[in-house]
Amino acid sequence: MMAHTRFYRFLILLSIAVHLFLPFLFSQQSYFVDGYHGGIYGHIPEWQTKFMLEKLKEFPDWRINLELEPESWDTIKLRDRISYEQFQKVFADQSVNGQIEYVNPSYGQSYLYNISGESVIRQFTYGMQKLKQHFPSAKFTTYSSEEPCFTSALPQVLVSLGFQYASLKNPNTCWGGYTRAFGGEFIKWVGPDGSEILTVPRYAIESLSKTSTWQTDAWDNSNTYVRNAFAAGIRNPVGMTLQDAGWKWGPWINAVKNPYKPFRYTTWRSYFASVNKPAAIPGWKFTQNDVLTSLVWGSQVLQRIAQQVRNAENKLQQAEKMAALAYLYHGYLYPQSSIDLGWKSLLLAQHHDCWIVPYNGKKGDTWADKVVNWTGNTITRSNLIIKESITAFKKQPLNTQDRNIRVFNTSGSRRKEWVTVSIPGNWGEQTLVDKDGHVVRTQTIKSNGNEFNQLLFEADVAAAGFSIFRLTNDKPATFADPAKVAIQQGGLVVAETDIYKIILDPTKGGTIKNLIAKKMGEKDFVDSTNERRFNEFRGYFYNDGGFKSSADNPATITILENGPARIKILVEGKISSTPFRETISLTQGQRRIDIGLIIDWKENIGIGKFNDSANTRQPVKAFYDDRYKLLALFPVSFKAEKLYKNAPFDVTESVDKNSFFTRWDSIKNNVLLNWADISDVHHKYGLALLSDHCTNYIKGEEHPFGFTLQYSGNGLFSRNYTIEGPSEINYAIVPHEGKWDNSGIWQESAKWNEPLAALTDSGVGKKSQSFVDVTNTGYELSSLTCEGKNILMRIFNAAGNNQANRIYLPAVKSSTVKLVELDGRVIRNMIIQKDKNGNSFLNISMPRFGIRNLLFSDVRLIE
Repeated sequence: MMAHTRFYRFLILLSIAVHLFLPFLFSQQSYFVDGYHGGIYGHIPEWQTKFMLEKLKEFPDWRINLELEPESWDTIKLRDRISYEQFQKVFADQSVNGQIEYVNPSYGQSYLYNISGESVIRQFTYGMQKLKQHFPSAKFTTYSSEEPCFTSALPQVLVSLGFQYASLKNPNTCWGGYTRAFGGEFIKWVGPDGSEILTVPRYAIESLSKTSTWQTDAWDNSNTYVRNAFAAGIRNPVGMTLQDAGWKWGPWINAVKNPYKPFRYTTWRSYFASVNKPAAIPGWKFTQNDVLTSLVWGSQVLQRIAQQVRNAENKLQQAEKMAALAYLYHGYLYPQSSIDLGWKSLLLAQHHDCWIVPYNGKKGDTWADKVVNWTGNTITRSNLIIKESITAFKKQPLNTQDRNIRVFNTSGSRRKEWVTVSIPGNWGEQTLVDKDGHVVRTQTIKSNGNEFNQLLFEADVAAAGFSIFRLTNDKPATFADPAKVAIQQGGLVVAETDIYKIILDPTKGGTIKNLIAKKMGEKDFVDSTNERRFNEFRGYFYNDGGFKSSADNPATITILENGPARIKILVEGKISSTPFRETISLTQGQRRIDIGLIIDWKENIGIGKFNDSANTRQPVKAFYDDRYKLLALFPVSFKAEKLYKNAPFDVTESVDKNSFFTRWDSIKNNVLLNWADISDVHHKYGLALLSDHCTNYIKGEEHPFGFTLQYSGNGLFSRNYTIEGPSEINYAIVPHEGKWDNSGIWQESAKWNEPLAALTDSGVGKKSQSFVDVTNTGYELSSLTCEGKNILMRIFNAAGNNQANRIYLPAVKSSTVKLVELDGRVIRNMIIQKDKNGNSFLNISMPRFGIRNLLFSDVRLIE
C-alpha cells in the first residue's frame, strides 16, 4: 500500500512538472530579422516605399531592416514625394523601439573582400553621407547584409565609424557564399588589428540547406532551426531574411510554411539592446579564411570587371594624393566635387550584383555594361585631376634651354626604381642627373617615326612628393653588369640582369626552364622534376580533347629590348589552336618580373571540368573545380607548405591543405585580391604572385601553385559565361627570401599598383619635396585628401611591428594635428616633435594591420 501511495504521489508530481515546464520548453520566444535589400540599380519598384508604409501600418509589430542603395532615395524623392516624406517621419524614430533600422549603408553594397581597404572605407563614408541627406536622424548601429558582404578587417572600420554591432549571417542569399559556421548566441568578432565588435555569427548549428544552393536553415525560422538553437544553449535564437525590394509578401513569416512560434520581429538594434547576454562572450579571430565565397573566377566577363575596378581604384587613389600635394605646395583648388563623383561611380562598379549577375539587365545596359561606364567615368576624372595637379607644379612652359624631368611619388616611402618618360626625338642621346648632380643610369627606347622616344631611367624619388632630374651633356653612366639577352645554340633564350638569370625553352611553348636568383646563392626557383612547366598555361578543353597546354607546342621568341637597363622578350605560341602573345620584362635591380599575356581567342571554347547543366539546385558545379580551368602554373623547387594572401587591410595565412572544392556546401576561400605568396615551412624561400585583378589562386599537395586565367561554361544562375574576343592579363612574380612581411611583398604590390609618374618639366623651384615619409616603418600611406582647408592622412600598418614609429614630415614647419576616427571623432591631439637634426616627426603607434587617421590643420610648410 505504501509503495502504491509513493507511486501515485510521483505521478502527481510528474504531472505538475510537465504542466509547469512543458509550455516553457516549447514556448520560448525566438526572433526574426526581416526587411529589404536592393535598390534603384537592381530591383526596387516605384511602389516599394508606399508598400512598406502600408504594411508597417497594417502590422504594427513588424520591423524592417534596410539594405537599399543610398542613391535610391534621390529617385524615390522625385517619383513618390508623398510616400518619401511619410517614410522620413516613420524612420525618424531611431530608438530601440523604432520600426526601421538601416543595417547596410554602404554606397554600392559591395562584397568588400574583393576591393581595396580604402574602397571599403569609402563604401561606408559615402553611403552614410548620402543617407544623412535624406534621413538626418539616421543612426548606424548594426552592420548586416543579405549577401556575403564581409571581410576580415571590418571590425576596426565599423567601430571607427560608430557601429556597435554586426551580424555574420546571410541566410537567404548564399549563391556567392557564406561565412563559416561558428559559436552560439553572441561572439566578439575580432579583426586582424585586434578590434572587436559584438556580433551574431552564423551559429555552429545553422546548417546549409539540403534542398537549395542558396540558403541556410535560418532563412524561415523553422521549428528545426529554432529548436536546434535552443538545444545548443542559444536562449534567444534569431533567423533572418532581407527580401528583394519588389517582393510583395510584406512580413516574411507570412510567406513561409511551419515557422517556429512564438517569434518576434525585430530590428538588429533592438535585438542587441533588449536580449540578455551571457557574462562571458567568446572572441573569434575571424580571418579571410572564414569568408567562404565563390564567384565564377576566370570567366571573361568577371575578369574584365575586376580589371576595370582595379584600374579605377588605382587611378582615383593616386589622383586624390596628387591633388592634395598640389594643394599643399601650390594652392591648387582641390577638386572635391569631381573626386566625389569619381568615387561614387567606382563604388557602384563594386556592387555585388556586378560581380555575381554581370549578364543581368537589358542588352547594352547589363551590370557589366554599367561597370564599363562607371569605371570609365572614374578613370577619366582621375586622369584629368592628375593632369591638373601636375600642371600646378609647372611654373613656366618647357623651353629648349631647360630640359628637366619631374618624377612624382604618391606613396609614403622613398623609392628608387626605374621609370619611363616620353621625350622628343630631336633631343638626341643625353645624360640625366639627379637633384644633387649625380649621373643616373638610363636606357633610350626609340619609337617608330622618331617623334618621341621613351627614356627609361633609375629614379630616386622623395616620399609623398617629387624629385627633379636634369638632362645634360655630361658623360653617361655605365653599367658594371648590364642586362642582356641572347639566343643560345640549340634555341634556348638566356636573359640576365644583375639579380636574375632566366632561361626560356621555345620548344616547350616559351616556358621558363630555369629562374636563378643570383643574390640568393644562385638558387633556381624552378622545379625541373615536376611534370608541369614554370609559367605554363594549361586547362581542360572539354569539347576539344581534354587537357591542353602552352608547353605542347613550340613558340617563337623575339627580343624586344636588350638592355642595358631592361630586357623585354616576346613569346608567341599556342594553347591548343588558340594563339597567345606574352611579354616578359626584367629590369636591373628590380625583384619583380613583369608578365603581360594576351590570349587571342577566335571562338567561344568550353574550358572546365565538364559541360555543366543549367541546374541551380545541383551542389556540384563545374566552375567550382579550379583544377580544370585554364591556369598559369609555377612549380617551385622548394616545398611550398605556407601560403599567405592579402585582403583589405589584412594578410591571412591559408589553413587549407589545398584550394580545391567541387560542391556548394564545401566552399573554401581561395581569393587572390592583389597577391598570394608561397614559401617553405621555415620561410627560407618564397614566391609571390601579383595580379592586375581580383581572381583566385590554386595550390595543392601534388598540384603546383598558380592562378586562374580562364573559365568558359555554365556558372551562377544557369548563365553561360562565354568567351568573347581576346583576354588580356597582366601579372608579376617575385622570388624572395624570408616571410612575406620581412621581404616586403605588400610594398612590392603597392608599388606595382601605384607607379611613379614622370613628365618633362621646366623644373623651376625646389628640386625635391616630401610631405610625409614612412620609409622603413612597414607603414603605407593609404590616403591623402583635403577636408576643406585641412589635410586628412590615413596610415596603414601593413608589415610593421606594434611599437611606436616615427613618421617624418620633411616639408612641415608647423601644424595642429589630431588623431581622429573615421567618423571624425577626435581621439587625441598629436604633438609634432623634432629630432636632433631638426627634422619634424610624429610618433605613431598601432598594431599590425591597424589604420590611423591624422587630421592636419593650419599647415605651414618650410619655405
